[in-house]
Amino acid sequence: MNISFYHVHQENFHIPVKVYYEDTDIAGIVYHANYLKYFERARTEWLRAQGFDQSRLFEAQTGFAVRAMQIDFISAATLDDQLTVYCQLTKLKGASMLFEQLIIDQDKKELCKAEVLVACIHTKELKPMPIPREIKEVIQRASS
Repeated sequence: MNISFYHVHQENFHIPVKVYYEDTDIAGIVYHANYLKYFERARTEWLRAQGFDQSRLFEAQTGFAVRAMQIDFISAATLDDQLTVYCQLTKLKGASMLFEQLIIDQDKKELCKAEVLVACIHTKELKPMPIPREIKEVIQRASS
């Protein structure tokens, strides 16, 4: 896995996440699938920061679905941890986007990292489609 933003900077897009009891097992350790939810939440908020919330995309019959993911579980998050979930677009193509994502704890310890490929899909036909021009233009401007 080739995650290039190991040295986290505040200017990278990020969201805070607090670990609640519902996120953990009986030992207070975050269940592995919840890291995927945290990554998804960060990508959703990244899109919102670009001006595209999910309801607006849904109305336009446009969605983004995870096509592939490489994930590295490094260390466990635990109950009441204050996490930061980073999201960085690394590649924008005609019908897909590649993200690098990272979760750190309040001590800046890396817990989980992933490369996530999302594909643009038509939500009614459930088929791949090109990223709409207006979305792609905004993302290109924000990424440069």
